[in-house]
Amino acid sequence: MLGAGIAGSVLAAVLARNGARVLLIDAGTHPRFAIGESTIPYTSVLTKVVGDRYGVPELKNLASFQSVRRNVTRSCGVKRNFGFVYQREGMPQRPDEINQFVIPKMLHTENHFFRQDIDAYMVRVAVLYGATLMQRTMVEHVDIDDSGVRLGTAAGDELLARYVVDASGHRSPVATKFGLREEPTRFKHHSRSLFTHMVGVRPYDDVMTPRSAYGNPSPWHQGTLHHVFDGGWLWVIPFDNESEGTNPLCSVGLTLDPRRYPKTLPPAAEFDAFLRRFPDIAPQFADARPVRNWVSTGRLQYSAASTVGDRYCVTAHAAGFIDALYSRGLTNTLEVINVLAWRLLDAVRDDDFSRERFSFVEELEQALLNANDDLVNNSFIAFRDYDMWNAVFRVWAISTVLGTFHLQGAYDTLRRTGSDRALRDLESAEFLGSPFPTHRGCNQLLRTSTELCLAVEAGEAKPGDVAAELFGALRGADFIPPPLGLDQPRNHFFNATPPRMLRTLKWARTKAPADISATVTKAIGGFAREHLSRGA
Repeated sequence: MLGAGIAGSVLAAVLARNGARVLLIDAGTHPRFAIGESTIPYTSVLTKVVGDRYGVPELKNLASFQSVRRNVTRSCGVKRNFGFVYQREGMPQRPDEINQFVIPKMLHTENHFFRQDIDAYMVRVAVLYGATLMQRTMVEHVDIDDSGVRLGTAAGDELLARYVVDASGHRSPVATKFGLREEPTRFKHHSRSLFTHMVGVRPYDDVMTPRSAYGNPSPWHQGTLHHVFDGGWLWVIPFDNESEGTNPLCSVGLTLDPRRYPKTLPPAAEFDAFLRRFPDIAPQFADARPVRNWVSTGRLQYSAASTVGDRYCVTAHAAGFIDALYSRGLTNTLEVINVLAWRLLDAVRDDDFSRERFSFVEELEQALLNANDDLVNNSFIAFRDYDMWNAVFRVWAISTVLGTFHLQGAYDTLRRTGSDRALRDLESAEFLGSPFPTHRGCNQLLRTSTELCLAVEAGEAKPGDVAAELFGALRGADFIPPPLGLDQPRNHFFNATPPRMLRTLKWARTKAPADISATVTKAIGGFAREHLSRGA
């Protein structure tokens, strides 16, 4: 296993727990700085899926803020919402141009992972289950033939294995060896980023003027805040937003379309220049200072023409990357681990590591990247006009909520019966890689959103017309629960309060199409059973 970040350590723990001999190799050491801190409900359900399916209960400790705080570390922040505040360069922020997705209380509370502690925790778990850890080990050569895998290190050592999973990142030795990088990448989206950790970042709730004009149901500081604007977005991810926390840091990152904003300044100077252009963001950083050097990237998007071969798989950031916008990096990683692990365990038993056994892993991995490319690219196009973004936001929101509900139903079956049949059935989903891969209507809505956004980018449609068409599609979608109000442009909040969830459950039982009825009722029943079991 190349790379002892969260992808490599989770897979190493799963494999070692189930009897495989695992060598976990990393060029660096833990603990260390890493980006990718914000979780989403789908991710948290996946941690439970993988933890129960493969007998690694320590992974389930990452499934909620409460369990992280209780069992892992006090250095993480809480995430009770996704907040999106629309900004216009040189102008005051308009209180009617906001959106917020509040994490429903029936779900687990999400996390702002302080990655250096979370990653180090998972490495310890992998080692406790029997994985052998080699840090400060640079792999420079990879050779694979019918007899196995040979890894040559910078120190001159040769390491032997039957199979190699490369989760090491963009400079993947396996991708380099087999020329897997697509040049240019197939992805449509273009962005670059600069980021750091800061202290002294003020809660946006304290700088809004007037605060009462916004009406957001959850404080911005209690979630992941996205300042979105034409050409990019800024993230604010606090680790100090809950009582009894021990971490004063805040993750801050600015992501820009390099075609609009080419890199011309050092990152600290570029960030200061950005704040001068956005007067209602600047007060949040009036007293802020970085505690580590800024990191500035080139274009973030890269891809691999293939991700599996005889005796190898490249995954996580070794396979490709899109953008952090919807916090899907860890989600996609766990999706791949979930389908790769049982295939690898079978291959170990059969001593057969041929590419054909892992072809589905590649199909899923590429589909996940393509779907995320569509979601983020659509959003960047929509950022040019608030009304259009207001509509695109809702398409993303309903797809991720219903997709989470569907996965929760499969997990509930696993938890109650021990059978992974429902999870294996998901591998034959018609719309692989989609946030909600089993539902035709939802995926038609996602395709419509993509087609309309691309038409705007090509100058073939106007943003206002696209916003109207998307809201019409939302109103006509019989699979969207009416109590959530997603078809109402002036309802800027996805806030599934307990009364709304009860009305949604009633709708699911009496009026919803059969497939959505099953998805919603199974999920709500599963969440309720988990809640009761925790209370017991």
